Amino acid sequence: MKYFRALHCPTRWEIIRFIGEGEKTTGEIFEALEGPKGHVSRPNLYYHLSELEEAGIIELAAYKETGGGAPEKVWRLKAKEIKINLLKEDQRR
Repeated sequence: MKYFRALHCPTRWEIIRFIGEGEKTTGEIFEALEGPKGHVSRPNLYYHLSELEEAGIIELAAYKETGGGAPEKVWRLKAKEIKINLLKEDQRR
């Protein structure tokens, strides 16, 4: 069920596709999603990243020094594929 919850949102699919190109900082992800539509706020982005991380789809790769503030998180895909069992454990037979 964790995958369903994490993947139900189109914004999270955008994040996955962007990070799939290579490791990205939180700022880079924000800029990519902001675009002409401007549909993601920073708090909203942090929430999406947290949900994807909790589901085991992305992971923290490193911290990048930004020169003055707190280090910025760098994200990468943890899994390029996931397997989803559509039946409960006892219903697989």
